[in-house]
Amino acid sequence: MKLTKTSLFLLGWLVVLLVSPLAHSKSPYAGNQGNPNTTTVQGYTKKDGTYVAPYQRTAPNGTQRDNWSSKPNVNPYTGKDGTKEPQK
Repeated sequence: MKLTKTSLFLLGWLVVLLVSPLAHSKSPYAGNQGNPNTTTVQGYTKKDGTYVAPYQRTAPNGTQRDNWSSKPNVNPYTGKDGTKEPQK
């Protein structure tokens, strides 16, 4: 079977699409880290007039240990590492 340039190109992109999720080692769910349940916060205007755009956050569940902002979790929307020490 002879592969054309187009089929090789498409095959290459297929490999990239299948492998790229595996290359991200900082998964918020690796080792059961990070709350998989989310909620949308509506956009709002602060008292000083600053507008805060809508965003996703972890859904409340009675613990801070799995919040994206807590160490060692990673926010799946921004890729940022958690910086806060979770309360024991």
